[in-house]
Amino acid sequence: MPWNRPWLLVVLLTLILAMSWWHWRPAGGEARQVRLLMGTTVEIVAFGDNQRRLEQAIDAAMDEMARLERLLGNGYPESDPDRINASDSAVTVAAETAAVLDLGLEIAQLSNGAFDLGLGRLKTLWGMEGPAPRVPDAGAVEAALAGVGPTALQLDGPQVTRRAAVAIDLGGIAKGEIVDHAVALLRRHGIEQAAVNAGGDMYLLGRHRDRPWRIGIQHPRQPGEVAATLHLADRAVVTSGDYERFFEQDGVRYHHLFDPRSGYPADACQSVTVVAESAVLADALATALFVLGVEDGLALLAHFPGSDALMIDAAGRQHLSAGMAAWLEQP
Repeated sequence: MPWNRPWLLVVLLTLILAMSWWHWRPAGGEARQVRLLMGTTVEIVAFGDNQRRLEQAIDAAMDEMARLERLLGNGYPESDPDRINASDSAVTVAAETAAVLDLGLEIAQLSNGAFDLGLGRLKTLWGMEGPAPRVPDAGAVEAALAGVGPTALQLDGPQVTRRAAVAIDLGGIAKGEIVDHAVALLRRHGIEQAAVNAGGDMYLLGRHRDRPWRIGIQHPRQPGEVAATLHLADRAVVTSGDYERFFEQDGVRYHHLFDPRSGYPADACQSVTVVAESAVLADALATALFVLGVEDGLALLAHFPGSDALMIDAAGRQHLSAGMAAWLEQP
């Protein structure tokens, strides 16, 4: 997440750096660029001895993220999810899409449906990403859930089929995959130290010069305050929180992280931060754990060795997976 003081990156304060659509700020072996992609602020900062190589690598990584946004998002001519949703038969998708679906379906199965790739109709019904979100009628929520579940999609190599009533939406996983592709491209350009931040989905490549990156995790109920600070290198970190996109009605907070089993916002957690070896895995797990809550969420996490979590439950209490303490800055 973006910087609000030197080398402390604070989750979800991305608009601080969005003073222009993009910019370079080279300063002695450093290059930095910001663009608006995937409906959020995306920033890449990289370090190295060759300024031109840094700038070219970041340009290429940003362009790759823009390409994948059109492939994995909705509303683009190239969109694989839109092609799947428009077809009553099997659709051949790109390798990147198949990889996202494969992991998403695995987590859907392991979470008993707490993570779901088929919530497109439900998300449209609530209107969370538009200017006028609303609490829908209970009957409409039930109808929007028709057919969803871990078996609603079938993946056979690059061939995808779906239940007719289900609308695919990859919003809970695609951003992480896009970040991972950007990191892979930076590596191919010879970049060994960089940070990619896509509106809260982050990967820290190598170290920040001679030390690990310091990542501040935003407190879910105290804007601008940090709930914990992580020290990371060669790891992804993603936070899902009920403070990211929400509205209040009759004293109730309604947010964008839906429980597929009920069709309403999940209420077991305030935020979940996952550290993993890839951003796509961290992205999907953060969503799934948020829905499952602490006990079931940590049980799911155990299926993915090398992944850890800091969970803040509905009462504001912090819970750590067994390995998470190793990443935390000690007081």
